[in-house]
Formats: sequence, structure tokens, C-alpha cells
Amino acid sequence: MSRMRVPILMYHEVTPHPDPAFARYTVTARAFARQMRWLAAFNYRPIDMDSLLRARLGLEPLPHRAVVITFDDGLQSCVDHAVPVLRRHGFTAMFYLVAGLMGGRTRWLRNELGIELPIMSWDTARSLAAHGFHCGAHTVSHPRLAGLEPALVRRELAEGRRRLEDELDAPVLHLAYPYGSFDAAVRREAEDAGYITGCSTRAGLSGPDDDPLALQRVSIYGGETLLDFAWRVRTARALPAQVRGALRAAARRLTGSRGGRP
Repeated sequence: MSRMRVPILMYHEVTPHPDPAFARYTVTARAFARQMRWLAAFNYRPIDMDSLLRARLGLEPLPHRAVVITFDDGLQSCVDHAVPVLRRHGFTAMFYLVAGLMGGRTRWLRNELGIELPIMSWDTARSLAAHGFHCGAHTVSHPRLAGLEPALVRRELAEGRRRLEDELDAPVLHLAYPYGSFDAAVRREAEDAGYITGCSTRAGLSGPDDDPLALQRVSIYGGETLLDFAWRVRTARALPAQVRGALRAAARRLTGSRGGRP
């Protein structure tokens, strides 16, 4: 079994023009391109969830600096602005899709934030799969699963998987819990529905002791610098204020030293 700790990066939206209401969860297209260049420059190797699970079971080795890139919600903006960058670097990624809203809009954001964002169509999802990307389940309607009636949880998980498999004509074994909302009962239902991995929103690098149906991830937020991104990839945490301050002070000293030269 591989002991390597792997960052599973979690994105939501990538676009040149973030909606202020969703800005925290939106990485600009420019920032995303810089982040992918950074991963490539430091020899990170994006892998899929199947490869991660096989490595955890001791069936294959993990590449040095393995990373998993995931996108929740299946937003069209990620297809438009993230996929071309990924393809340019030869990177793969996982798109977790809301099976009941494909080709529609993010209804769950209407009441929470007063916005709706376009979701990719089934044809687009099939095209992604044909070009080396991967599609997983994000339920039927994007509810908070923890606390729902068991029958509703069962429907969201089982029906979501069935619809995806019918439309994509491929097995769907990987899940991301909407909002990261799950508990022991939801986990059992996910396992019963046939999923072999389930991504949470709990912050952490995925190590060998990570429960496959409660995987930790690294949230990538909008408005952060490339240094913030690099720190999150390495630690899954936000850059501490004291570290940021020390780096700024060092940069000022270096700038001042250069400026004082004749």
C-alpha cells in the first residue's frame, strides 16, 4: 500500500468573470492557468480516482507527486475555461455531475445566493469522457444528504448513478457528497449504491488511512495568490498569516537591497 499523501484538489467554477455572490468558489481562468502551469513545472502528475484507489490497495504504484483534480457541480464554465488548459498540459480530471440537472442550471444556488449558473449537457459530458476525462456522481438534485429521509438519500445516490451510467454508457463508481454533507448512514447508503469512493469537503491530503468513502480534499478558493495555491497543495491548509507576513518582509528587504545598489 502506498504511504504517499495525495492532494485531491476541489474546484467549483473557473471563469474570467466571477459572479460576486459565488466569488469564493470561483477561480479566474487566468489564475487556473497559472495553477496548472505551477503543477506542471513542479512535476505533479494528475491521476484518476481509479488509479488512486488501486494504489491504496497495493495494486499499482503512485507516481511521484501524484495529484487528483476534481470539479464539483459540472458547470459549463469549467468546460469552457478549465478543460482547454488541462488538455494543453495533458492533465486528466474528474467532473462530478448532478444527474437531474444536466443541461440546466444550478437551482440549489437560487435560494442560497440568488444566482444560477449553467450546467454542462449530456453531450458535453460524453465528449469529456471521450477525450480522457472522467465523470462521477454528485447526486440527482444536489441536496444536503445528512439528515434526509433514508429513502430520499437512497434515491439521490442510486438514481444519480443509474442516470449517469445510462447516459454515459460507462460504469460510475465515484461520488462527491454535495456540500460535503454526509454521515455514517449516508456513507452506508453510498456503499450500498455501489460507489467505491466518496469525496468529502474535509480539508486534508489523502493518505493511506483515508476512508475511500470519506476522502479528504483540498479546497481551491477564488481570490487567492499562487503562493496560497502552492501552500494548499502541499498542506491542504490556508497560508498562515505569520508565514505570509514573513515572506512579505523578506521580499521588502530584498527589494530594498536591490534598490540601494549603485
